[in-house]
Amino acid sequence: MTVIHVGDSPGNPEGFADFFDGRLARVRRAAFEIDEAARVLIIRPPDCPEEIWPLSELREIPDQAHDDQLVLTTAKRALARFILTDPASVSVLRHRVPKLPTRSPVRGKGRVLAWAAAAVASVFLIVFVLVPVMADQMARILPPSGEEALGDATLEQIQIALGTDFSPLNFCETPEGTAAMDLMLERVSGFRLDLPYPVKVSVLDHPMINAFALPGGQVVFFRGILEAADSPDEIAAVLAHEIGHVAARDPTRIALRSAGSLGVLGLLFGDFAGGAAVLFLVEQLIQADYTRQAEAAADAYGIALLQEADVDPAALGALFQKLLDQHGEATGIAAHFMSHPALGDRIATAQEAGEGLIGTTPVIPDAEWQALQAICN
Repeated sequence: MTVIHVGDSPGNPEGFADFFDGRLARVRRAAFEIDEAARVLIIRPPDCPEEIWPLSELREIPDQAHDDQLVLTTAKRALARFILTDPASVSVLRHRVPKLPTRSPVRGKGRVLAWAAAAVASVFLIVFVLVPVMADQMARILPPSGEEALGDATLEQIQIALGTDFSPLNFCETPEGTAAMDLMLERVSGFRLDLPYPVKVSVLDHPMINAFALPGGQVVFFRGILEAADSPDEIAAVLAHEIGHVAARDPTRIALRSAGSLGVLGLLFGDFAGGAAVLFLVEQLIQADYTRQAEAAADAYGIALLQEADVDPAALGALFQKLLDQHGEATGIAAHFMSHPALGDRIATAQEAGEGLIGTTPVIPDAEWQALQAICN
C-alpha cells in the first residue's frame, strides 16, 4: 500500500490542517494523509477517532474571503469542514480529486420534494378551501355594524388607492345630483328591501366605467359609467343588480375571503405591513369576480326590483351590450362581468324580462338625470 504523507516534502506543512466535525462549534488541529490505494483522505483529530473520507466524495466549499485556502467537505458529512492552507497540500488534493468543484449530489431529494409538495398543497387547501368556508361562515354571523365598518374602511382604502398626488379620490357631490341619486334609489329599492342596514350610494370622481358593491350596504359608482350611460334606466339597472349582491352579502364574503387569503400569503412572502394585501383587496372588490350562481341571483333580484318599480329591466342588458360593443371584453364594467361565460345569456334574460311590460316610466325625470350625470362637475 502506497501512502503519501503530504507534509513530508521539504518546505511543506507537517500534515496538519483545521478540522470542524460539524457537531461541535470547535476547531481541531488534525493530521491527515492521503491513501492512494484506498482512495481515501484520512483525518486524525487529536482527541477523537480518525475520519476516513473517500476521495470521490470530497467536495470544495467556495471561500470568497480566502482564495489561498481549500475548504473541503464530504457528501456524507455535509456540515463537516476540513481547511487546508498549505499550497503544496492544496495542489496535491486538487490533482488527486478532479471533482472537487462539482456539487455534492442531493441526498433525500424525494423526501424534500414530497415535503415541498405537501407544503404547497397545504397552502392551496388553506387559501382555496379553508379560508372560503370560514369566510362564508363569518359572513353569516358578522353583525350589521361590523359589515358597515368593513365597508366604510374598504371605501376609504379605495379612495386612497385610486387617488393621485397622495390625495384620496374625491366623492362627487352636488345638491341636485345627490338628490337625483336619492330619488333613483328610493324608486328602485322602495318595495322589497329587507336589509339590516340602509343602502348607501356613492359616486367617485374617476373615469373608470364601473360600479360595485361593498360590505354593509355600500354601492359605489364611478363617474365614467354615469357619463357612458344613455339613460337613467341603465344606471338604475346597474344599481338594482348591485343591491342584489348587497342583499346576498356577496361583497362581505369576497372581502373576508380576500383578507384571509392575503393574510396567509403575506405571512409566507413577507408582506407583514399588508400594503400589497390592501391594494389587492381593493382590486378584488372593484373587479369583483362573483360566481355564476351569485351573478344570476343578483340579476334575478335586480330584475325583480326594476319590475316592481315599473322600470324597464331591458336597460341592464342594453347597457352591457353597448359597453361590450364599444370597449370589448377587457375594460370597464364589461370586464367586471366578462369573467362569466354566460354573459350573453344574462343580457338576453334582462331583455326578455322587459318584453311585454306596459306603462314603464323613466326611473327619474330628465332634469334629475342631467343633474346626476353632472354630479362630478
